[in-house]
Amino acid sequence: MSACCEKILLVDDEESILLTSGTLLRSAGIRDLLTVDDSRKVLPLLAREKIDIIVLDLFMPYITGKVLLAEISKEYPNILILVMTAADELETAVECMKAGAFDYLVKPVERARFISSVNKAIEICSLKRQMNDLREHLLHKTVEHPALFSSIVTASEKMTTIFQYVEVVAPSREPVLVTGETGVGKELIARAIHETSGVQGSFVPVNVAGLDDAIFTDTLFGHRKGAFTGADKPREGMIAQASGGTLFLDEIGDLKELSQIKLLRLLQEREYYAIGSDVPKKNNARILAATNRPLREMVARGDFRKDLYYRLCTHHVEIPPLRERKEDIPLLLDYFLGKASAALNKKKPLLPPQAVLLLANYSFPGNVREIEAMVHDAVARHRSGVLSLDSFRRSMKEGETLDPHFSADLSQGTEMLTGILPSLPTLREAGTFLVKEALRRSSGNQGIAASLLGITRTALNKRLKRDSALLD
Repeated sequence: MSACCEKILLVDDEESILLTSGTLLRSAGIRDLLTVDDSRKVLPLLAREKIDIIVLDLFMPYITGKVLLAEISKEYPNILILVMTAADELETAVECMKAGAFDYLVKPVERARFISSVNKAIEICSLKRQMNDLREHLLHKTVEHPALFSSIVTASEKMTTIFQYVEVVAPSREPVLVTGETGVGKELIARAIHETSGVQGSFVPVNVAGLDDAIFTDTLFGHRKGAFTGADKPREGMIAQASGGTLFLDEIGDLKELSQIKLLRLLQEREYYAIGSDVPKKNNARILAATNRPLREMVARGDFRKDLYYRLCTHHVEIPPLRERKEDIPLLLDYFLGKASAALNKKKPLLPPQAVLLLANYSFPGNVREIEAMVHDAVARHRSGVLSLDSFRRSMKEGETLDPHFSADLSQGTEMLTGILPSLPTLREAGTFLVKEALRRSSGNQGIAASLLGITRTALNKRLKRDSALLD
């Protein structure tokens, strides 16, 4: 683990053991360490310091490790205790585990085993803290640092819940997978995670879509001089640029098989090799990934590695599409009107009141990115007065031809009606229902209702005059 906020106490009466253990952990990036060589000092230390993990020698003068284990487990049950001893006895190990030990290590402990055990303890402490924090956030329904999310324009409770989750998981340094449809704002959430984490390093985004393995490896890990033809000088990769910060891998679902293996090793071992080098480098950058592709389905088909998927989604943020948070539409319209007007050096136009109603009945397959493009196009065409809705209507018609959700919803609706209706309605009955529904959805606005029906306002007026019951 490259960084942690858990405090670790090493307890052993042999100073050489304390020195060796401390050096091993620091080499693995675990730096918040305290050491004690006198068992009598442990309990007073715990009374004044918050300790998360203790590596405890079992056989020491004054107060033995067994006595300390029992006392600490009783008084400080949240502390994870790793017992380390020269006695390789099954009975002793069982006694320690029953007394509350998290793990049992036999001296001399293999380096990888020791670091792995401490890292597991750190992960459990981190998860416990995150669960407690998340519980507190959800109970109070507040975002503690709203300014860190100011780039995301929203009034949605769903998004507020995501912000609360981000505040909880951001400090953990474990990977986060951000998923959602195209245009929902995955990179904005990734940047918010970076800002909330409080790390000092940079946010380094990399779009991995279309990269073959050679380019991916060079982009991420860099190369030494002379590593391949044309490598006339060394180049550091993006992972080095993100040192102490965050590496954001966008479009992770497009990553090739061999590149997936290399990314998995980076996540597991927290080290990498530049091309042409046989000396590993430590990675201390937080890894975030994003995709609009269905990774679970890809794993089931064998198109994406299962082990990499579970590594990436230690924490998972699913951003809802705009059609599921339509309360954001008025805010986004106003925000993008201002942004487009400033970019085009125009006075911010007035928005017709029926604009929100019109767009609320649209599914937005391109989500926030699509509404931004819509507004920019409308402002570019605008000359004076109130903003015309014609540009929006044209964009909506084009969007519906590309919208997979529109055809899916229509298909599901047809199946549902087939199961409910004993017989088919007549065309007149179906037409009457559709007109009434369009008027309901448009709050009686005939222009918007006509747009929803795909007919002109004149044709709708004729229909309404012909069937006065529709106006009841």
